[in-house]
Amino acid sequence: MGVSTSSPEGPDKGISVVTVDFPPVNALPVQGWYDLADAIRTAGRDPDVRCVVLAAEGRGFNAGVDIKELQRDAGHASLVGANRGCAEAFAAVYECEVPVVAAVGGYCLGGGIGLVGNADVIVASDDATFGLPELDRGALGAATHLARLVPQHLMRALYYTSRTATAAELHAHGSVWKVVPRDRLLGAALSLAREIAQKDGSLIRLAKVAINGIDPVDVRRSYRFEQGFTFEANLTGIADRVRDTFGNTSAQEDKQP
Repeated sequence: MGVSTSSPEGPDKGISVVTVDFPPVNALPVQGWYDLADAIRTAGRDPDVRCVVLAAEGRGFNAGVDIKELQRDAGHASLVGANRGCAEAFAAVYECEVPVVAAVGGYCLGGGIGLVGNADVIVASDDATFGLPELDRGALGAATHLARLVPQHLMRALYYTSRTATAAELHAHGSVWKVVPRDRLLGAALSLAREIAQKDGSLIRLAKVAINGIDPVDVRRSYRFEQGFTFEANLTGIADRVRDTFGNTSAQEDKQP
């Protein structure tokens, strides 16, 4: 359980796999986001590593923030910690010194979108779904990253409705590199990472900096701007009102027209 790092191809093959495992749904607690950020940055700093694969154990890739941890906190410490931890984990993926390949199986929600939206390449299983249920959970954020996966108007529709998109749909938009059966997911991600890792280590690091440098959006600043409205929603009580209905089937049914 937690965040682990391995070299399944061997320490001399240039690939590091960072795996997230927080049962039952991979909803990360505050410390989990910081641990993930540290693992990715450490892997990227290793001079022998030329590609990082971000993977997950369990039913889904990531279910975002641990809502129950927020609900147990009578103050705002957990909220501040989760927002800062998410910002650090997302930035760690984006700023990793080498390319990051995200291997996405099952659900990829909330914070999961922040991770894959900042990854360099996404390989997904055919059962993968991507979405931001933030408005159903009393939060805002990661539209910055969803906008890197789908066109602008589709991003807005998905955000406002909390609907999800399939791996096949994202593949059609060009944001998912390849869609494979679930049992072939890690193998497909490693195959791509192997191809990347064959490049010169110094040159691939320069390429990562160069490509980040021509991005039209400052993803770190853009995401932190979004988070400011999450704080506003919490301070005004809106977030608690919505979050208290999380997991309440009857409350969700009452929202239906």
